[in-house]
Amino acid sequence: MFCCLRVVRRLCLEKILLQCIIQSRTLSGADAINALRPFYFAVHPDFFGQHPKEREVNENSLKRLNGYLENLQKPGFRSFKPTQLTFYVREREPNSSNVQESFSTSGFRAVSFTLHTRDLLSTVLDILNSCSLSTEHVQSLNVNSQPHKEAKSTLNRPIKWDKTYYSFTGFKDPEEDLEQAQRVETTLTSWLDDNEASAVKKLKKSLPLRKELERLKFELSHQLQLSDIRWQRSWGIAHRCSQLHSLGRLVQQRPEVVKNVKGRTVVFTDRSGMSAAGHIMLGTMDVHHHWTKIFERLPNYYKLQKRLLFLQDRISQLLGGIQVIYIEELQPLLTLEEYYETLDSFCNKLLDSRLRFHPHSLRGLQMILESDRYTPSLHEFGHFTIPTVCDPATLQWFIVAKAQEARENLKRKEEMMITETELIGTSTEKFSLDRLYKEPSVSSAQMIDCCKRLLEESLPYLQGMHLCISHFYSVLQDGDLCIPWNWKS
Repeated sequence: MFCCLRVVRRLCLEKILLQCIIQSRTLSGADAINALRPFYFAVHPDFFGQHPKEREVNENSLKRLNGYLENLQKPGFRSFKPTQLTFYVREREPNSSNVQESFSTSGFRAVSFTLHTRDLLSTVLDILNSCSLSTEHVQSLNVNSQPHKEAKSTLNRPIKWDKTYYSFTGFKDPEEDLEQAQRVETTLTSWLDDNEASAVKKLKKSLPLRKELERLKFELSHQLQLSDIRWQRSWGIAHRCSQLHSLGRLVQQRPEVVKNVKGRTVVFTDRSGMSAAGHIMLGTMDVHHHWTKIFERLPNYYKLQKRLLFLQDRISQLLGGIQVIYIEELQPLLTLEEYYETLDSFCNKLLDSRLRFHPHSLRGLQMILESDRYTPSLHEFGHFTIPTVCDPATLQWFIVAKAQEARENLKRKEEMMITETELIGTSTEKFSLDRLYKEPSVSSAQMIDCCKRLLEESLPYLQGMHLCISHFYSVLQDGDLCIPWNWKS
């Protein structure tokens, strides 16, 4: 018996010694933020204003990363689950990396990695290494200078002991739990089991605000005779209500400035003006004075929009009747002025080149213009993506060569959209969902595949819920359930 007590005493002394060693290499919360500055600069959503899909992915991933970092700083927190994150990283030059990544022509790359570390320092290094960012500055941080109070919080942090320690004491080996969690891939059913209660609680809490949001949206739309009110980003319900209240106060104080909005769509976004699609943009960081200016300028915007439509028709005539369109979900967010300049420059280039297309030979086809590409391409939905700097001869050859394939893709798109709408309706009805929707970055093909597999499952957890098809698992602040389109059963 005394022999056992001596062993336990020796183990306890070793544990205290190891705690002191670990404290000497831990980062404080402030140090972690400083160390991750290059990462935040590379992925911050504000730098992706012209790429809404990538911006949304980074916003959601940052929320999940912040939650992971907060949990690391909680005393005694042991329930760590491997967290997979995807970020679009701004880059000057493509670098090689061991993580899964794909490059685009838009100046950024997609990086995916899984976090399973249990201290701030290791987590920071993992993030920086995964994104091919320098870690030299981390070594220069004074990691020993954290206050005694914060050092005290590390006393309960799990320590890696020899396997015999866990056999002798009967305690659970956290490393073994982690390895098991990594081996067992997250399934839809297991994730819903773990997160249903949290989602239901958040959803119930948000219900009064949801009703308030619907009321405000209906009243303002009716009062101003608007076609719709939208939000560019996935703000929470409370944030959206606040924006509508702000617009309502402006309407009440200055009713004369909103007389020209009939039939229009108002979009709350990061900048004020009129969008390339003809929607009225109200910047959420702007004050009433800026919004008032936008409403007062509407007559001039409408004149510019007519000139823009004329330019689109002119380009269409020069290119054999192909229709020039602007797709909000796929293209960067442009103001009306920016889009007009793009069209004007492209039209002048076509006039100078004197391309010859048979009149109406390309009628029924569609194209979009992009300024951040260099080679033309054909989208799976059937529209051509044409760079504004594209050589006219290359442009003509590409469109003529791909015309038939484009028509087939357009036809397939129509069929796919019908199938997607039907499957969303069927899934909503089967699971008694309050709402089923997808993120803009999820394609119709992915949504169709997801819904078909969902319909084969029995999921009573989903009754009355708001379900978002995304690229990862998450419970949003207002109770919406996010699941990846390629979830595992």
